[in-house]
Amino acid sequence: MWRALESEEQLNEIQERSFDHPVVIFKHSTRCSISSVVKSRLERSAGPEGMEFYYLDLIRYRSVSNRIAEMYKIEHESPQVLVIRNGECIYDESHYAISMEELALQN
Repeated sequence: MWRALESEEQLNEIQERSFDHPVVIFKHSTRCSISSVVKSRLERSAGPEGMEFYYLDLIRYRSVSNRIAEMYKIEHESPQVLVIRNGECIYDESHYAISMEELALQN
């Protein structure tokens, strides 16, 4: 389900791909128990067809996380999910409000 997001260059690819289909970015803190619970909940749910999912370990790749906040003009949170469509962030949510059902509504 997840593609690893490990470089700022990949953000350009995500930007381009978002014109073909929605792209989900899940920002995960490996040091946060809430983030682990949310990630587990997402993994137990079926992802909506037609969406591409990226996983960012924001502890390891903090510069990528910072660039996401800058590119899409959103405040950093953890855990956080973003949906990118047509080059823009059309949806972002954090903590326990993150759910596969909500992501499906953005498809």
